[in-house]
Amino acid sequence: MDYRFIDNTTIDGLHEFIDMLNEEAECGSVIVVEGKRDVEALNRIGFKGNLTILNHFKGITDFVDNHCQIRKKIILLLDMDRTGKHLTSKLVSQLQHTGNNVNLFYKKALAKITNGKIRQVEELAAYAPNLSGVTGTRRDLYFYI
Repeated sequence: MDYRFIDNTTIDGLHEFIDMLNEEAECGSVIVVEGKRDVEALNRIGFKGNLTILNHFKGITDFVDNHCQIRKKIILLLDMDRTGKHLTSKLVSQLQHTGNNVNLFYKKALAKITNGKIRQVEELAAYAPNLSGVTGTRRDLYFYI
């Protein structure tokens, strides 16, 4: 992704997105991503809370069994590709039967903020230089982020 074409509206939206997600994590919400690259990307753009990695479980049933007694808000932030959509629909249907509060707001907000450019959460890492204040063509500075 070419960093020079990222507009300020997207950057401001992502700042607000991360702030809201950090606040949710502080309130005890369970935030679910697909894999470790998603965790790394969110951390690079400023996320400070704990994330639950879906791939660390032995499947959807194992994840649901581990989270059915929690009774906290579960925020699904899975990819918007075919696999992510399939996993999201399966998780929503199974978690709602357990009485958990499942939230898809952040997934939809991310798509809206980036105008659909982000299909996978790990792609957020491309925005890290702009979110940290490092801009321009000094790619050697991106190492420090």
